[in-house]
Amino acid sequence: MTDDALDAVLTSVSERVTPDADERERLREVADELAERADAAIDDLPVDADTMQVGSSARSTWLAGDRDIDLFVRFPPDLDRERLESYGLDVGHAVLPDGHEEYAEHPYVKGEYEGFDVDLVPCYDVESATEIRSAVDRTPFHDAFLQARYTPELAEGARLLKRFMKGVGVYGSDLRTEGFSGYLVELLILEYGGFVPLVEAAAEWHPPERFDLRGDSDRPSAADPGGDGGPAEVPPEVAEAAEFDDPLVVIDPTDPDRNVAAVLSAANLARFQHYCRELLDESRESLFFPEPTEPIDADGVQKHLDRRGSHAVAVVFDTPDVVEDQLYPQLRRSLAGVVGEFDRRGFDVLRAETVANGVGEDASGRSVLLVETSVDELPAVARHEGPPVHVGEHAKSFYDAYADDESTYGPFVAAERYVVERERDHRTPEAFLRSDSLFDVALGTHVETALEADYEVLVGEETATLAEAFGTELREYFEPEV
Repeated sequence: MTDDALDAVLTSVSERVTPDADERERLREVADELAERADAAIDDLPVDADTMQVGSSARSTWLAGDRDIDLFVRFPPDLDRERLESYGLDVGHAVLPDGHEEYAEHPYVKGEYEGFDVDLVPCYDVESATEIRSAVDRTPFHDAFLQARYTPELAEGARLLKRFMKGVGVYGSDLRTEGFSGYLVELLILEYGGFVPLVEAAAEWHPPERFDLRGDSDRPSAADPGGDGGPAEVPPEVAEAAEFDDPLVVIDPTDPDRNVAAVLSAANLARFQHYCRELLDESRESLFFPEPTEPIDADGVQKHLDRRGSHAVAVVFDTPDVVEDQLYPQLRRSLAGVVGEFDRRGFDVLRAETVANGVGEDASGRSVLLVETSVDELPAVARHEGPPVHVGEHAKSFYDAYADDESTYGPFVAAERYVVERERDHRTPEAFLRSDSLFDVALGTHVETALEADYEVLVGEETATLAEAFGTELREYFEPEV
């Protein structure tokens, strides 16, 4: 049972996110026009194909004001990949003459039509999602599964959940966000029967959590008062699903070897749970529609650095000309490599972040690896312990290696081991970053190429200049919230 405050908030939000009759009719008209244009283009091809509208606009779960239409062109499964891509692009450019090509697993056309953002995607018309030849082949099966089960009440719950997740920053299955996809949202609403039951349950989840929605459409669910309040049991005749180690596992009802929540990070799952509790404890519309973050300026960054007393360094370079889903995993890999090496060298990393702009825009932007350390300078020498004296040849080899080395202190004995103190390669974080040693850490492929071309290192107060391009991101970094 919901309280009056939560009821009032949800009623108000639902009014704001539910498309009105005019918006629905306009979307239907444009989708029909696009399908007609696609069918006309298909008639010119030497192959049979058809079109299918998919996604939230097909299921009436889109948010008011969102103007996205996803149209799939389904080709016979015996068509080779090269011709599927070629024919798919032919149809895409015929439908969207001003569109441009983007690439997921294979190329597709993206463009604008009558004020709507349109993706026109080729796929194979396979018999089942377990027979897919490309990742997008699953999408029509996802759509059919949900279309057969969704009601207007569930659609309202899905819209509320999408808006809530957008508001708290966990919506989006791209590899930059690592959040909840629209399909995952709609499956969770189907599992629990509505927005409030899901929020109440999620507030008490103890990851890892696992859900399997396969089976009969009238099977018990977590929202069924006659059930036990937990995820539904899968009938014994349903094939065993794969095992996953993710914090949230939602078995794809159309493909039991896939976890729909695989992209979701543990941090974003925890963030979602936190805000579910916030909503139940103190219901407020601002959780759905937060105020935009005010960018911080250079003076504000400097005040934070002064207050924190940390040592900030940043590697700044041209953003590689790749799509977000390629870039951000590489940026995180590179940042982790630098952080790990800093910690191994004794610089004691306090916190770190990576940001980028100009993504996919022919390297028109800049990318940053920002690291705060607790140590700004280390002694000129570093302790290097050898083996215990009593281990014979191994110990003798260590001793002989340093016995005549005038650049080291020692060898001497500490406790039972040989020890030397030898000159440190890099005494400061910035010295390491400016050296070739940077390329010895695990860097993303495109990031490494960009660094090889050119990069700069900012130190201390110089990092405050990043506020001009990354004021919003730096505000969030220096004034973190859940």
